[in-house]
Formats: sequence, structure tokens, C-alpha cells
Amino acid sequence: MELPTIAPGFLHIIASDFDASPMTSVEDGKRIGYEPAVTRLVCQKLGLEPVWHNLPMQDFYTSLQMGQYDVIWFNQAITPERQQWVDFTRPYGLFDEAVLVRADSPAQSAADLAGQRVGGLADSTNIALAETFTDVKTVPFAGSDKVLPEMLEALRSGEIDALIDDELVLIVPAETDENLRVAFSIPTKVPFAIGVRKNQPALLNALNETIDALVTDGTLAQLWAEWIPRKPFPFV
Repeated sequence: MELPTIAPGFLHIIASDFDASPMTSVEDGKRIGYEPAVTRLVCQKLGLEPVWHNLPMQDFYTSLQMGQYDVIWFNQAITPERQQWVDFTRPYGLFDEAVLVRADSPAQSAADLAGQRVGGLADSTNIALAETFTDVKTVPFAGSDKVLPEMLEALRSGEIDALIDDELVLIVPAETDENLRVAFSIPTKVPFAIGVRKNQPALLNALNETIDALVTDGTLAQLWAEWIPRKPFPFV
């Protein structure tokens, strides 16, 4: 059965060139990481060719309504607000969050950030979590594809005192820059899923059934182990 996508045989995907290694990144024009690997495999099973479009993250949900794209597939946590715009598939991963600080910071917990400036991606689940910390000033950064380097530079320069993001994203700079360290992680187990245009039950069901099958036969666990070996596969 041919799936009702914008262009027959293709899946047009709203995403970003934002470097969120090891989840996703663009190197030499090719998307690599756990998420693109899952995307390619799911599309292969469905007889679709994935086509990624680099859009500003703040425009993801309004852009999907324009009728030029099929899905949002880029580090999207399931939230009630987003569910008003899209129908989410079942998750293809569960992810924790973390706070990055300069190496000389004594912070070990959220309580240690009282009175400090905590940066994060605007309108994200990360900065929403930071807003629950006692007596912190949150500093939102607009979601360009250069936002992570911008936030890291703000942390290094002292413009902010801490940075909150997905744990996987922050482990990489912590391991490669001796001036930064992960202060603490928060085991939030946030579900990431594909946002499908409303009223597309055939596409939604096909994506769900394919992800279910990849979990059942162990393929998704293999991809997880390849790209995210430091964390246990969340679906058993």
C-alpha cells in the first residue's frame, strides 16, 4: 500500500542541522547518528526515501501545517503543547537531561545553582525543567543550527553559569573540553518520538508498526548500542 506522503515514495522531514551528537549531526553533508540511522531503516522498511529539511527549531510546528512536509523528526520530546499540533508516534528512545558547568564551578545539584544564570534552548523541555529549579535565572537561546556552540561559548565566557540540555548532547563537550564538566544528570527519561501531521492515520500507524517491529526483533537495540553505548537500551 502506498503511504499518503506529500510526495509519493518520499518522506519529507522537518529537522535541523544542529549538532546533537551522538543523536544526530551533519558531517560532509550527510546526517549521522542514532536518529538518522533509525530514520533510514524505518523508511527502508516502508519503501520511502527520507528527505531532510533544515528549518529553525522555533518554526517546526507551524511549518508542518503548511503542507510541504510529512513529519517532524528531530529530538522531539512528547509534550502536551506539541500534541496539540501533531500526532506523535511511539517513542524510539528515552533520554535524560543534564547540567553542564565550568570545571571550577562547585555545583553538584540543582540547589547549588541558586542565584545563577542557567542557559538552555528556548521553548525546550530542558529550559522548562530549569525553570523548576529554585532561584535560578533562565537564559533562553534561539534555536538556530549553531545554538549549541553559541551556548557553550556563553558558558565558557561567563555569560551564563550553567547550561541545561539532553545528557547525551552535553557529555561530548564535557569529554573534549577540560574546562567544562557535567555537574549532575536528571533521570527524566523523556520520550522522543516522530511528530506526524494531524489526520494522517495510515502514516502514523505504519511508523508505529515499523518501530514496534524493530524493537521486537532487536534491531533498534543494535542501533542504540552502536551510537549510544554508554546508556542501556530503554525498551526491554
